[in-house]
Amino acid sequence: MAVNWGGLIGVVIFYVIILAIGLYASRKNKGKSSMEDVMLAGRNIGMYLGVFTMTATWVGGGYINGTAQSIVDSGLLWAQAPWAYSSSLFISGLFFAKKMREKNYVTMLDPFQMKFGKRMGGLLFLAALSGEIFWSGSILAALGSTVSVILGIDKTLAIIVSSCIAMSYTLFGGLYSVAYTDVLQLTCLFFGLWLSIPFALANEHVTSITETNWFGTWENKYTGVWLDYAFLLILGGVPWQVYFQRALSARTPRHAQILSYAGGFGCIIMTIPSFLIGAIAVSTNWNETAYGQEITDSNIVLPLVLQYLTPQVVSIIGLGAVCAAVMSSADSSLLSSSSMFARNIYKLLIRPNASEEEIIWVMRCAILVSGAISSTLAITINSIYGLFYLCSDFVYVVLFPQLVCVVYIDYTNTYGSLVAYILGLTLRLGGGEPLLSLSPFIEYPFFDNGEQLFPFRTFSMLVSLTTLILFSYLFHYIFTKNVLDKKWDIFKCVTNMTSPAADVGLDDIFRPRSKP
Repeated sequence: MAVNWGGLIGVVIFYVIILAIGLYASRKNKGKSSMEDVMLAGRNIGMYLGVFTMTATWVGGGYINGTAQSIVDSGLLWAQAPWAYSSSLFISGLFFAKKMREKNYVTMLDPFQMKFGKRMGGLLFLAALSGEIFWSGSILAALGSTVSVILGIDKTLAIIVSSCIAMSYTLFGGLYSVAYTDVLQLTCLFFGLWLSIPFALANEHVTSITETNWFGTWENKYTGVWLDYAFLLILGGVPWQVYFQRALSARTPRHAQILSYAGGFGCIIMTIPSFLIGAIAVSTNWNETAYGQEITDSNIVLPLVLQYLTPQVVSIIGLGAVCAAVMSSADSSLLSSSSMFARNIYKLLIRPNASEEEIIWVMRCAILVSGAISSTLAITINSIYGLFYLCSDFVYVVLFPQLVCVVYIDYTNTYGSLVAYILGLTLRLGGGEPLLSLSPFIEYPFFDNGEQLFPFRTFSMLVSLTTLILFSYLFHYIFTKNVLDKKWDIFKCVTNMTSPAADVGLDDIFRPRSKP
């Protein structure tokens, strides 16, 4: 396929503008060197800017491309991610945003480490990191597919270049650069996709979407699977640093809640064009278009509609919209994962005496590493929508129960957290994961020809939550009622509540203890 030089020049210009805005916004941090200034924009994100950047939290390449892909693959009935992630923002705002902002936490992991200890917080960081990395991978994969179809350039090259640009302004501008570029990116996305809809609907090869079945079909045996994914996306969309970074940057706790609600509405509005593009793709006779064949790779549904059902100028503008979506979420994800590493791992676990400037440079190095890993995932894993689901999977099973307990249940402790972490993760991995080529070693009820029809993810989450509560209560009772001597409280999280597990961790289990 020949390179579309006109389109390539247009995308290059768009990237230059985004980079310029990001670097301009980085001047907001000039002369400021505290973690709060870089990670949370000094807790001074206003309402207008906050609404844009909160909406951009979820509206990325995976959100836009993945929704259209899901409509083609399974129909509207199974396109759960858009409405479910929107719901997660409402739930986050209602139950968590205010409480977290009132405590002035810097990252989502702060309350975990305060209650469960630094090292347990390190384990929970791994679950949070996996979600951020898979999320970034889905975003970059969406861009690679789109660019390769419309511009005719190599998918791998497109992913690497886009990742480098997102990293460059995030490195020095922090949350201010991310937020300012989100305004332009979300605006381009909205108008770019809506511009393409009338042209695609009017194409001679497209049957009226009211006459075709793009709603999908329902089989009762998959009811458990549908519910499992729905709860996974709704509740698994809550414990994300990329969300809490924005909530914690709000000027007041009330503002944090309002930004969450506004972001939920924004996500619903931004998903409408993707639904329509998926419906248009289902209603198109692709054999009669210049594409000349039926769609075999649903990952490229959206770029195919833009390329073959709209005029070239419109398709290039649509490509700019997809690039905008990618950038708006890729930079956010890179910043959030690197912030957690710099503060909660490097500062609290590795170098407690590190200066603010040193931590910021560590965060910048972490941005580069996160970008490299995400780009690798985007290049090697095929399904955009699969990555889109997977990013919330382990977050849902492992992190959501821990977040509920750390915010609402005072007596929970490190013992319950550790047992729940191990048990929940084991039950989840036992169900298998085709995207990771992981075969199931637990056959849950209704297991059928390699398919888990039981909602095992939700089951794993509930078991994890119950375990955390019960084991925490058990160890709290054992040590407060002197059933066991206090010297056996190896995590020092029950008998020494003024200095919770912060200085004791997993390696202390095997350390020789002195006699009392």
